Amino acid sequence: MPRRPCEAVEVAQPLPWTLRAREAIQVRLWCALSSLRCPDAPFGHLQRLTDNVGLLQHADGVVPLHTDGYSVDDVAHGLLVICREPSPPQELVVLGRRYLYFLTQAQELGGKFRNHLGYDRQWQGQPGTEDGWGCALWALGTAATRGPTAGIREESFMRFSRGARVSSPSAHAMAFAALGAAEILDSRPGNHAALALLYRAHVAIGTPAADAGWPWPMPRLSYASAAIAEAVIVSGHYLGDGRLLRKGLRMLEWLLATETRDGHLSVISRQGWGPGEAAHLPASDQRPAEVAALADACVRAATVTADDAWLDGLRMCVAWFLGDNDAKVPLLDDRTGGCSDGLTGVGRSRNQGAESTLAMIAVLQHGRRLAAASARTSVGQDDSPPGAGIRTIRD
Repeated sequence: MPRRPCEAVEVAQPLPWTLRAREAIQVRLWCALSSLRCPDAPFGHLQRLTDNVGLLQHADGVVPLHTDGYSVDDVAHGLLVICREPSPPQELVVLGRRYLYFLTQAQELGGKFRNHLGYDRQWQGQPGTEDGWGCALWALGTAATRGPTAGIREESFMRFSRGARVSSPSAHAMAFAALGAAEILDSRPGNHAALALLYRAHVAIGTPAADAGWPWPMPRLSYASAAIAEAVIVSGHYLGDGRLLRKGLRMLEWLLATETRDGHLSVISRQGWGPGEAAHLPASDQRPAEVAALADACVRAATVTADDAWLDGLRMCVAWFLGDNDAKVPLLDDRTGGCSDGLTGVGRSRNQGAESTLAMIAVLQHGRRLAAASARTSVGQDDSPPGAGIRTIRD
């Protein structure tokens, strides 16, 4: 990144904070992406992976694998990207309803979620609060705020409220749930259940270490690490804790630097990496979901600080899918609308499953949304004053 975003941290007032205010700040950040090449997010392969029950999680090449069934994690991310799509066409609204219905069937009365449905329509395992629960709350919080219909918004809010009654011992699950709570607070400032969930997520994640060489609350990086940093950011922001917010921003800055090599992203594989281990090298199994988590976190940091330096991270995330990566090959398949499941140092996977395709869609949505904001600003449609709602945090 050209400058250190945390050297002079400006953050929006914790409350009131609305979806309209967040979008206004994103509009003012358009200039940082004015030269970014970002195609529209394709939904053709997502539609191919979706049947009348839900979203099939795996594919052999581009052919859906029915034998592997459906995962709540993937279906939740499906609902997420549908609700992030501006003015989705009717065929995508239909997908959103189907994904929401799947999640309602996965949730039990106490708020927990089953995580896997076989193709035989039999649920496997017991309801729990693993990653599936966290991802479901993330999606339901997003749908409650940004859903394309009133029915989707109302049902999603009810299901989020039910799920927010419980917690998870997993830091990752709590981080995902915290992102859903942040979405709820955009449309319902002061919502008690969402604020309480954010506090519990902060406790579960723990305090970031003071060590500048390892400013992470966990002994090693694993999967979706940027979601952990983003959860700390939103907890600090919505709970009005400036020190916590700044710690989250520093975590993200350090992670982005760690996963940048020669000007492009080189994300850590699911095998993880920790202090004392060999220097981080180009991973043999780089997953699109890691890049999507980074993109989400960078957009969040840019929004709460109004600092466009964070959007350099988003620029690298978009470029990673288009070929600016260790293997110098695009993961986006223009022919199918899908995304390769993984990247190695010499190539890419031939398979195009749900997780990778959803990650690609999420990143391209971010890029296109800010590009569209630039077009509105260039014709004078943004009349919000620069820096509105911004203050400087000091120790």
